[in-house]
Amino acid sequence: MFRQLRPAITMVIAITVLTGFIYPFVITGIAQTLFPKQANGSLIRWNGHIVGSKLIGQNFTGPMWFHPRPSAAGNGYNATQSGGSNLGPTNRALIDRIKQSTEQYRKENGLPPGAPIPADAVTESASGLDPDISPANADLQATRIAKARGLPSATVNRLIAQHTQQRTLGFLGEPRVNVLELNLELARVAINKRR
Repeated sequence: MFRQLRPAITMVIAITVLTGFIYPFVITGIAQTLFPKQANGSLIRWNGHIVGSKLIGQNFTGPMWFHPRPSAAGNGYNATQSGGSNLGPTNRALIDRIKQSTEQYRKENGLPPGAPIPADAVTESASGLDPDISPANADLQATRIAKARGLPSATVNRLIAQHTQQRTLGFLGEPRVNVLELNLELARVAINKRR
């Protein structure tokens, strides 16, 4: 009986060492060597402190900041509760929430009733953690931000253009603007303006 168990036990130990120790260490070493920023979460630093990740949205409120896409992840952008609302397009609660969000968005940004707004301004992404907004969404918020910060509209529009990322490889995804990076750039401009 031991003759039959011995190869099985040896294989379990060998596979455990290979897949549980050697493989993870090799992959971690490759990732840390070739892609250190991505392997560590694409973290963004501000004055030597980590303020967030380029990959996970954050909630910004107030008229002087670009507002992110709405989030259904817990209490907003909670990575442990990632997920969309899972409400269907005919669900009354979803329809009412989008209607309310649309009216609020128009009011915040000084848009006339019935003015078209981008879908990402009032709908959550599937993960609820989307860090990006569409350039159209950013453009509609620019006037509010320029007014709140006392900046020329051209300055805010230039920042949007500088932070607009085009489609990956020219055909994957949509053009997008990372809200955290754009808001940090607004903060830098405000600090430089005071000097």
